[in-house]
Amino acid sequence: MTALKLGTRKSLMATTQSQLVADALTRRTGHAVELVGVTTEGDVSKAHLAQMGGTGVFVSALRDRLLAGDVDFAVHSLKDLPTGPAEGIVLAATPLRDDPRDALCGPAKLADLPRGARVGTGSPRRVAQLKALRPDLDVVPIRGNAETRLRKISDGELDAVVLANAGLVRIGRTGDVAEILETDQMLPAPGQGSLAVECRADRPDLIELLGTLDDAATRAAVTAERTVLAVLEAGCSAPVGAYAAEAEQMGERKLHLTATVAAVDGSRQIRLSASGHPDEAERIGRGLAADLFDRGADQLMGERD
Repeated sequence: MTALKLGTRKSLMATTQSQLVADALTRRTGHAVELVGVTTEGDVSKAHLAQMGGTGVFVSALRDRLLAGDVDFAVHSLKDLPTGPAEGIVLAATPLRDDPRDALCGPAKLADLPRGARVGTGSPRRVAQLKALRPDLDVVPIRGNAETRLRKISDGELDAVVLANAGLVRIGRTGDVAEILETDQMLPAPGQGSLAVECRADRPDLIELLGTLDDAATRAAVTAERTVLAVLEAGCSAPVGAYAAEAEQMGERKLHLTATVAAVDGSRQIRLSASGHPDEAERIGRGLAADLFDRGADQLMGERD
């Protein structure tokens, strides 16, 4: 049996999470999988993410290789995927989600950082929520992979950095975590902690095979979160956070969704919640986005320019 080719970015984080998917697919189906490294624009550019046009800079090269038939499927961090459809490509699986929360890395918890401490992040969403929690902090824009960002602490350039906890777990860097930021402190990026498995839409055999990795509860949650982002027409350059999770309420399954839109300086924040049946994830997301608009979300997002 010929090994399936899995396209992945070349960073330690990307190859580690791609290998997790490859191993899971092999266990469930018996198919061998070979990783194929792909360099994306986001990996080589020194510009900040928002300046490069958003999260799609990590995705387009992998999708090009998919459409060309060079690889059979690709694995992305779901938060890197643009919310719009990709012609000829289908989201075949959203595996069971890992921890969606953000983590503060450094020698001290957020409350214990000295006044004016330099905290690094490349995310306007994190900037806005950090400023809301600690207006005195000097939040510094940074780029690079997780190891590069963490090195800035040991080199003395920064007092702390904020990264996705799921990624730190995957690469074995949980020892750098001073505090995991709960969702009531900092809402994660829509889809954070989740992986996305894509393949060509004209491969029904492969769609079925990869579908063995899909987790229904994860798909419902991230669908609700990403619908908020899509309706707001926001990308990584907008300070938008969202988190959905399923719970049982009076014997019924309920999907609870919370989302926020914040001013980048942390001075104002709109935070709303909604719930409904998991099968109505998209409707829940659309309704909450409409409520955010009613409360002035478009004005807050406009202030980022």
